[in-house]
Amino acid sequence: MTEFDPGIDIFLQPGDYWFGGADTRIRTLLGSCVAITLWNAKKKLGAMCHIMLPHRGGPNDQGVLDGRYADEAVALMLKDIKRAGCSPADFEAKLFGGGSMISSPPIGMILPERNIQAAKRLIQEAGWSLQAEHTGGRGSRQVRFNIATGEVWMRFAPLAGEKILLAR
Repeated sequence: MTEFDPGIDIFLQPGDYWFGGADTRIRTLLGSCVAITLWNAKKKLGAMCHIMLPHRGGPNDQGVLDGRYADEAVALMLKDIKRAGCSPADFEAKLFGGGSMISSPPIGMILPERNIQAAKRLIQEAGWSLQAEHTGGRGSRQVRFNIATGEVWMRFAPLAGEKILLAR
């Protein structure tokens, strides 16, 4: 890409997923949702998903994978990795999000943490190396992923009155 050829700029809405090449930049905004980025340094391929829930509440009667759910979003990623002639082990993962968006969540309201735990489990099961993580806390995140370089930029915006959470 050059300054005259900006490439493809993708904005992921909740539940969206994208797999592409070096000409692609992907970005999203996260609250309680989580995003997984994948990058293959050799082939300059990458993916990002914007997960809303750990899993589907009922049966998947349609048989169509839905990126809103962690398990199905990871299944979409694995299908595209195979279609590209790669192995899951060729990709490294980064994980972001799972922030609480209210200052005092009601007892039992643990969706952000459930999203984080589901994503971590699925990353491990897929055989991806988790290279970076910025999860939890109270606030939102902006995430930008440049597939050409594998760089992911993240900006954390804490809720009013909260301290800034450093990356874990």
